[in-house]
Amino acid sequence: QVQLVESGGGLVQAGGSLRLSCAASGRTFSKAAMGWFRQAPGKDREFVATINWNGGSTYYGDSVKGRFTISRDNAKNTVSLQMNSLKPEDTAVYYCAARDGTAWELSNKKTAPYWGQGTQVTVSS
Repeated sequence: QVQLVESGGGLVQAGGSLRLSCAASGRTFSKAAMGWFRQAPGKDREFVATINWNGGSTYYGDSVKGRFTISRDNAKNTVSLQMNSLKPEDTAVYYCAARDGTAWELSNKKTAPYWGQGTQVTVSS
């Protein structure tokens, strides 16, 4: 059974940093794209960042460019999201996702077959 399990969420003040991690199990994702999405209350799930299988290509949503960095460790079957300069509008549940294919393809959330259960990030002003 494929599982993606996120960790690292929490409460942080505006301007602070958090690092999210997603551990995959049930299969290897070393040749798959992985990424992060988020969903705030009352809003649609939003693309945050994706990374291709070898880390050579990354994509970011406009609202997080320059502040968030996605990375992966294929030996550990994990993907991480370093979030700096956090803003209250970054408050959301953050979801890990994965699919075979490219990071660009994964940036369309409708194409992702694998999802984690989500981790809450709350940024206070």
